[in-house]
Amino acid sequence: MNYPIPHSPQEIINLRQNPVDEELVAAAIAGVIKIVRSQGQSLEELTAQVLADDQMLDKQQRRWLSQVVTQAWETIS
Repeated sequence: MNYPIPHSPQEIINLRQNPVDEELVAAAIAGVIKIVRSQGQSLEELTAQVLADDQMLDKQQRRWLSQVVTQAWETIS
């Protein structure tokens, strides 16, 4: 992977300076999972946040992202 897994919210924000590609998205998801786990949150809490209505993603995109996050959660140890 070309991008290190972020360890802080600021490092995730800093990823915005890079062109978006699959590896960048994967690094961002992995970083979010590491941060959420370090804060003691559960997968259920994270997926609830992903599924929450927002203006960036439509309902179908949020469901897809929730599934990706769940798979990543189960893969990342």
